[in-house]
Amino acid sequence: MKPDLSLIKVIGFDADDTLWVNEPFFRDSEEKFCDMLEPYCPRHDIMKHLLTVEIRNLNLYGYGVKAFVLSMIETAIDLSGGTIPNKMIKRIMEMGKEQLEMPVELLEDVRSTLSVLKNDYRLVMVTKGDLLDQERKLKKSSLSSYFHHIEIVSEKREEEYLKIIKHLDIQPHEFMMVGNSLKSDVIPALEIGAFAVHVPFHTTWIHEQVDITLTHEKFYEMDKLSELIPVLAVGEKVS
Repeated sequence: MKPDLSLIKVIGFDADDTLWVNEPFFRDSEEKFCDMLEPYCPRHDIMKHLLTVEIRNLNLYGYGVKAFVLSMIETAIDLSGGTIPNKMIKRIMEMGKEQLEMPVELLEDVRSTLSVLKNDYRLVMVTKGDLLDQERKLKKSSLSSYFHHIEIVSEKREEEYLKIIKHLDIQPHEFMMVGNSLKSDVIPALEIGAFAVHVPFHTTWIHEQVDITLTHEKFYEMDKLSELIPVLAVGEKVS
């Protein structure tokens, strides 16, 4: 028997690839980067080295486009033996700027789902990444008015979720987290006693992938965001 969903007061939403498209832009830039570096190294080795550099740099740069650009430049210097021409480094920087300027494409049913849920719950956005970039995307999305609180964190771990719970003055069982990443959005939320909903996106960064089958009484998996509405029985929620 599932725990009582009527106790939920606050629903947290991840942003990238939960509310709007994000990861495909990184993969497109990665493909262009590999095209540039192929004269120096086989494509598979380029992608493998880039991932290694990105993960190694997470504690220094965090997540986001700017961190990605710095890791691409470092990879290019490594794989070229320091002979990469300046014009190629400039092109990598231009790719980053182009990615930062991409329009925000909302995913299916996002606005309509938030419009319904807003009437019965406090909605918060919990996202990680570069502060300026996430603020820029939020502004472009025109979704700010749906959220009671916006939290942009460097990482999503149990302690971050506990801080958010404390700030919102609720208990873990009164919180539900919704996102596309089992690693960042679901598992740490479940660990603190909150509810968690996984809405998979067709592309996920390798570092966010986990090989696990979840069977938890507070875990739900859905194909799209709008499936939240009947599950929560919005409109029938007991105050």
